[in-house]
Amino acid sequence: MQKRKYLIPIFLMLISIGVLVGMKVNTAASGDDVFDNVKKFNEALTLVQKNYVDEVSADMLTEAAIKGMLAQLDPHSTYITKDQLKRINEDFQGSFEGIGVEFDIVNDTITIVTPISGGPSEALGILAGDKIVKIDGVSSIGMTREDVPKKLRGAKGTKVTVTISRGGAQNLIDFVITRDKIPLYSVDASFMINNEVGYARVTRFAATTYDELSKALADMKKQGMRKLVLDLRNNPGGYLDQSFKIASMFIEKGKKIVYTKSRIPAYNDEYISEGGEYTDIPLVLLVNDGSASASEIVSGAIQDWDRGIIIGENTFGKGLVQRQYDLSDGSAMRVTTSRYYTPSGRLIQKPYDGGEYRKMLLNQEEGDNLYHNQDTKDTSRPEFKTMGGRTVYGGGGVTPDFILRLDTLTEYSVQLRRINLFLEYANLYFESNKENIKSGYSDYLKFRDNFQITEKMQDDFKSLATSKGIVFNEEQWSRDLDFITTSIKSILARDLWGNNGSMAVWLSTDKQFAKAMELFPEAEKLAHLR
Repeated sequence: MQKRKYLIPIFLMLISIGVLVGMKVNTAASGDDVFDNVKKFNEALTLVQKNYVDEVSADMLTEAAIKGMLAQLDPHSTYITKDQLKRINEDFQGSFEGIGVEFDIVNDTITIVTPISGGPSEALGILAGDKIVKIDGVSSIGMTREDVPKKLRGAKGTKVTVTISRGGAQNLIDFVITRDKIPLYSVDASFMINNEVGYARVTRFAATTYDELSKALADMKKQGMRKLVLDLRNNPGGYLDQSFKIASMFIEKGKKIVYTKSRIPAYNDEYISEGGEYTDIPLVLLVNDGSASASEIVSGAIQDWDRGIIIGENTFGKGLVQRQYDLSDGSAMRVTTSRYYTPSGRLIQKPYDGGEYRKMLLNQEEGDNLYHNQDTKDTSRPEFKTMGGRTVYGGGGVTPDFILRLDTLTEYSVQLRRINLFLEYANLYFESNKENIKSGYSDYLKFRDNFQITEKMQDDFKSLATSKGIVFNEEQWSRDLDFITTSIKSILARDLWGNNGSMAVWLSTDKQFAKAMELFPEAEKLAHLR
């Protein structure tokens, strides 16, 4: 028994020595003194816990240390908490479990923007404009936008009671909703502009994006689609494999889409087009400074192969690839492991020195056209050639073939948007005129072409704005009138026809889209389709 008493600590000591030796060997192999630095951090953490004036959480300090470490690398190497990771996974896996509504906060009240098609809320008859005033009997007035999903989302099969105030109804209405799996669509609008031009907007590159876009294009092809506008504006990116598969739909088999380089050979890779059924249709892409990462992979490949025309504003400039590593407590780290390059060899990563990631902006003039004007130069960026010999640039995003910026809003409109006045007014108008709109317009294209925001509607909107403390400005109102009326009209269209209706209205006053329609002959010529 006595002998056994001494064997246990000796055994533990030997294990510890083995671990330490293993760490030392690993450290020597890596060329960094990892063990000494881990020891140093452990000493610092222990000293703070023992001596700091207030009690502190070791978890909090460790997370702060991890964030600080990653902040020394690049803006895209990040720490993700357990709760954040759950939400991110839902977004990019293409579904979540809940009641199935898009909402916003208007006057401190949860307001339904639209029930998600096929979800439990739509099935029960919840409508756009409905206001949720209680959740499970507890007032939801004043609830923050971040707290709402915590109350409404939950496991499939569980129930939640929402109490709704509806315009035109005297009493509050209780709905007992059984939560279900709700699809999150990344192709949020797709429809025919006319008899031959299709339009599709991709908002992110999630696990289901390729399948969604394939279905959308197949549906439009059946309707006669022979040309396509692909809208990647404000698309922040996502899965690299999805961007590769989508680019392959338009680029001939065997052509390189993108390749990656890393100091770790296992992370070097290249993606070769598998080909698709849309390699011979005229193509125009819309991009802006919110188009990043996977969006830039698609637009960079399309541009390098002279496959289509790129219109809009310079893209964001993210040429780094991250891998996600799960940690033991359910959190995760995303670490940049490689850089990606377009087929011509462009690294489109924008400088991020000093933390000012948007520091370097290309000095472009509106109307610069790289397709027509080969004299357009930017000596601060390296030059490359497309497969057809056109000059393109690396080091700062993808420069469109035709640069066209949208107008900036005045302070008056910024204030209107900040308090969601467009949504509030449109909901009020819709409640009073829903039947007239339904009976007067059989589809959103007829609504787009024939419905007008009347002077009375404009006056009512101004009065509502004034009642909210927004001082009327005639000059700014006139300057932004198209934006203001289109915003109201698009919400009305969405209430009846969803995102297709809303986008059809928006595109009618979108000058970047108008330029896309105008440049289809150039897209055909560039891609040798005629």
